[in-house]
Amino acid sequence: MRRLVSVALLAAACATAPAVPRARGAGGLFEDVPVYRAPAVGRCAKFKKGGSAAAACDEARYLGELYVRRLSSPDEVCLEGGFGDLAGAACLARASVADVAPGRVLLEVRAARPNSRWFDREAHQFWFEEGALVDLYLAEHGY
Repeated sequence: MRRLVSVALLAAACATAPAVPRARGAGGLFEDVPVYRAPAVGRCAKFKKGGSAAAACDEARYLGELYVRRLSSPDEVCLEGGFGDLAGAACLARASVADVAPGRVLLEVRAARPNSRWFDREAHQFWFEEGALVDLYLAEHGY
């Protein structure tokens, strides 16, 4: 009888133990989420100041900043093949916004085609600094 009471108490204690909280984006106890940092030098710096190419790049950078700052959970984005556009047929990798923090966005790769660089990373989460996503926006738009 004592053993039965001990087992019942032990089971009740295990059932009510609080879960270990995970850091946002962490997949396990010892697992860190990769962070994609913003480049040290922006893409528009390569264009001569005052030129039409520099003005076009600055405008695209502004639009990219607006797009990135408006992202929120659970928005879907095209991570490769059209970042900043609707995730259409040309999109090689789709992701969803899992979380946002000041200056950063947590993206979870949802689907990726075999010819995508994100193919082996489906269901993984990655923090992106806003500057890194703006750089991706510029790269996807030809700058």
